Amino acid sequence: MFKNQPKGLYVLALANTGERFGYYTMLAILLLFLQAKFAFTTATAGFIYSTFLALVYFMPMLGGMIADKWNFQKTVTLGIIVMFLGYLIMAIPTPTGATSSMVIMFAALLLISCGTGLFKGNLQVMVGDLYNNPRYSEKRDVAFSLFYMAINIGAMFAPSVTEALCNHALQSNGLFYNPALPGLCNALIAGEIDPAKLATLSELAGGLQGDTLLEWCRNYMDTISTGYSYAFAVACGSMILSFLIYKLGASTYTGISDSKADTHNGSTSVATPELTKEQTRSRIVALLLVFTVVIFFWMVFHQNGATLTKFAQQFTETSASGWTRIGFNVWALATIVVGVYSAFSLFQSKTTKARAVSGAVLVASCIGLYLFYNATGTVEGIQPQIYQQFNPFYVVALTPFSVALFTWLGNRKKEPSAPRKIGYGMIVAGVAFGIMAIVSATAGLGTAPEDGVSATLVSPNLLIGVYLILTFAELLLSPMGISFVSKVAPPKYKGAMMGCWFGATAIGNYLVVIPTLLWVHIPVWTLWLILLVVCLISAAFIFSIMKKLEAATADVPAADPVDSIEEEAI
Repeated sequence: MFKNQPKGLYVLALANTGERFGYYTMLAILLLFLQAKFAFTTATAGFIYSTFLALVYFMPMLGGMIADKWNFQKTVTLGIIVMFLGYLIMAIPTPTGATSSMVIMFAALLLISCGTGLFKGNLQVMVGDLYNNPRYSEKRDVAFSLFYMAINIGAMFAPSVTEALCNHALQSNGLFYNPALPGLCNALIAGEIDPAKLATLSELAGGLQGDTLLEWCRNYMDTISTGYSYAFAVACGSMILSFLIYKLGASTYTGISDSKADTHNGSTSVATPELTKEQTRSRIVALLLVFTVVIFFWMVFHQNGATLTKFAQQFTETSASGWTRIGFNVWALATIVVGVYSAFSLFQSKTTKARAVSGAVLVASCIGLYLFYNATGTVEGIQPQIYQQFNPFYVVALTPFSVALFTWLGNRKKEPSAPRKIGYGMIVAGVAFGIMAIVSATAGLGTAPEDGVSATLVSPNLLIGVYLILTFAELLLSPMGISFVSKVAPPKYKGAMMGCWFGATAIGNYLVVIPTLLWVHIPVWTLWLILLVVCLISAAFIFSIMKKLEAATADVPAADPVDSIEEEAI
């Protein structure tokens, strides 16, 4: 998997790891930050969160146009600089709840989304252009799996950093984290707290009453907001690291994507057969239909930073014991990852020395995991954003299995088509939310409270398991998406179709707001049931036109499948 790859892949992947670490550090706490800093409702915070996500995936369309007219390498550099400025502004302490603070925050989020647009898609173009060389062309799919894995390495460590910095800020002021406190404190500050909940707040604050309690609440919210600002400062540092890796490793991608001519018309490009008008039309229709389904996948998948984070805050226990507790130690998770890769290396190595090294690393990983288990007591005060480390951990740990499985199926001509994988992905995502619905209903979880936490809490294992299932869905859909578009899109419309892929992702991210609008208005099990239905309807739709999709997206399309596709779409 790692052998005979161009050096530029590792430089660009590491540069992306630094950038993604900063991005996911910010994304892990964005919803919580909005509610802590400005006392926004879940609906309002969810609207801002989903709008930002939509911008992040819409801007690469514009960023690609700029790079096409200017220069890909320079556009990526500019993107890093713009993102750094955005995180720097977010890191500046500003008055809690002030209108000026809100304006500054919106400006910072706009800078981050614009910088991401300049960076994200164009760096992927550079990675792809490394494989225009016939020497590496057959390794393109594996390369993008490695690149996707690098993204998730950065994402895996981000939530733990935010938790550590938030705890540091609180402990420095003699305070502690409790998921009920942000909502209760904001309710008291706004003068809208229920008398029964006021008693709970007073108890959590050590028996304080009246103006003293009010001042304590203001101090608590200022402190937790400061902790989040520390995390934004770390994101600034990660952008500096990303910039240094990108620039110091420039010799490994010299001549790659340094002009629009080099990107599309290099001597190593492979000529693509001309498609007929009917073939072009059928492929475009097929892609647009697939994009429609993709919209709803991202709508449900990106609940991880929205309603699933709120579920972690308001309906999930804040302590973990047994083997569950090591899941909240990111270094234990990293040890598991090392063990997985050393095990694969052990079986794939061709020399005795390599097998011996891999075996030693595997044994060391097992010992390390055992030590982590014994050294870690019951974990208390788990913060809701920490659950977001499980999805990237699963992606990194499962990537070798995914690559091996699809390679094995491909060698036997049994690998599912990309549309079929997307359909399976929607079913798997539906299973995840079906489990959430069943457990929520069985546990008697009602409607989420406006502030504070539910009287009934569920085990952390629920979210840990659901994130695993959602990761299976993601691995069926996300890494395959861009490769699918680049393969199927008619040559004359590759740019437009790739833009539509990002556009569909942007729309899906914007629709993330819908469940947040319903969060405090319907029982949570009903909300998960709605998301389950969305997944199943999407899967049913794509499977209902599967034969036509596969015919339209085949290397040699059927006689004229587009009419049938359009009839079934109606």
